[in-house]
Amino acid sequence: MTRVAVIQPDITLSLDWEGVIRDASLSDAIPSERVQEWLGRPWMETVGEIAGLQVRRMVEDARASGVSAYLQVTQRFPSGLELPIEYTTVRLGGQAGLIAVGKNLQAVAELQSRLVAAQQAREQDYWKLREIETRSRLLFDASSEAVLVIAASTLRIVEANPAAIRELGMAPGWNFSDEVAPRDRAALRDVLMRAREQGRAPGIMVHLGADGTPWLLRASLMARTPGPVFLIQLSPAAPAVQPRAIPLRGDTLLEDMPDGFVAIDAEGAIRRANRAFLDLAQAGTEASIIGEKLDRWLAQPGMDIGVLLNTITQHGEVRLFPTQLTGNLGSEIEVEISGCAVNRDGQRMIGLIIRDIGRRVLASGEAAALRTALGMLANDVGRVPLPTMVRNTAALVERACIEQALRLANGNRTAAADALGLSRQSLYAKLERYEMGEDREANEDRGR
Repeated sequence: MTRVAVIQPDITLSLDWEGVIRDASLSDAIPSERVQEWLGRPWMETVGEIAGLQVRRMVEDARASGVSAYLQVTQRFPSGLELPIEYTTVRLGGQAGLIAVGKNLQAVAELQSRLVAAQQAREQDYWKLREIETRSRLLFDASSEAVLVIAASTLRIVEANPAAIRELGMAPGWNFSDEVAPRDRAALRDVLMRAREQGRAPGIMVHLGADGTPWLLRASLMARTPGPVFLIQLSPAAPAVQPRAIPLRGDTLLEDMPDGFVAIDAEGAIRRANRAFLDLAQAGTEASIIGEKLDRWLAQPGMDIGVLLNTITQHGEVRLFPTQLTGNLGSEIEVEISGCAVNRDGQRMIGLIIRDIGRRVLASGEAAALRTALGMLANDVGRVPLPTMVRNTAALVERACIEQALRLANGNRTAAADALGLSRQSLYAKLERYEMGEDREANEDRGR
């Protein structure tokens, strides 16, 4: 025998054609409510003020089309209870009137309220985590102790704080175990295994780098996507520990030279950079670019660095390689790159000198234009009197010098006049003579 489940509405109202309640019944979901007081009253009077318009609309729709849309209203009961009810109104046959059936939405409203509260709590937790992450990052960067984050699966350095880069010369991408002396690698494996099992491990003495400098190492395990990592803390084991130098790091001449200098590894990752290169790349600190690929700043990423590395591999050096360097803030500079490769401590390092040739290119173009103009004047020999040719040549050279001075001064006329040994009024007169006033006025405004 098949059983048919009959779902009773929470509220059933029998209405006449004007929307007056003739009968009312409730389901067991709304107990202890006396609705007999509704009988003979318009349905609009038993709901909230705003809901009265929706009740009128449902009654009119049911009379016109036979059934109304589902609308939510606030139903007021004689006891003072107010519940959100979703109604629809249906026209009965003949002159029998209308019937309105409603569903109690209190449970849905409570569920929605809980969902909103859960979303707000989740958002608050998210911002708390972001705040904790920001504080951790600030502590990580500001710590005077060398701190490394290495991948638990490969032992490659994922992050290195500025102190680690400065004191140890280690950068992201390096294999940490290769930096540990062979006699200490077994002890390192034991410490990392203990940290993996217990979350942290006591400190041990390890010797790092080619010079075997002793350091106290502490390790702890951290969860991270895509895989767990070890947090390695390193502190000097002796009162005065000399920092391990990256190749050419201690060369003051390279640090103070006006041309950019970078040391890269065989993959093109930066291991050392002087202040001039930081200015070209528009980078604030050396630590912010250590481990980054050099081709990030070159005009053709992947192509330029490939040509450089192949040339150095084949010939041992590269000379006057032309390219364009783009800074972090968008500046574009024409540069020449020269360099060579060296092998030290079994590691291949490449040193590159990067020179800004933007002004040289500009000056060479102006010189070529000036030579062309002078060549055209030479064609007038025999046709134009010599005094006139001398005046024309002098005017051409004078105009070229004024243009160059204004360009070097970024359009500032006062600075250009000082460079030319002229007063500002004299410069204005010459600009007017050569019809250069309007263009230079715009340049001067931009220079200011």
